[in-house]
Amino acid sequence: MRALLLAGGWLYTAAIVWLSLTPSPPQLDIEGSDKLGHFLAYGLLMFWFGLLCRSRNVRIAYAAGWIALGVGLEFAQRATGYRSFELADMAADALGVLAGAVAAFGVTRAARAAEKETP
Repeated sequence: MRALLLAGGWLYTAAIVWLSLTPSPPQLDIEGSDKLGHFLAYGLLMFWFGLLCRSRNVRIAYAAGWIALGVGLEFAQRATGYRSFELADMAADALGVLAGAVAAFGVTRAARAAEKETP
């Protein structure tokens, strides 16, 4: 089951890459929706992988990797000629990763506490 969940996470990662580099990504006509989309996409990504990994060091590595992915994709967007490079997108990605990491930590910590209490 874990392998299937990991595969789903990597498929989601591929979707983020595609959406970041496609010439015409889906748009919402809401002010700030782009930054919110970045925040939620990377937050969910980190939360997903954070739940699947028990090791703190692995979670930190994933967090660093997802932030690097966001930064790298912004530079790739600039290179496309049809997408824009925005520092604010990088910040939204990084804040999303941080929020996802905190949420995953909270959920796994609560689950471990519940396991200890179960007779």
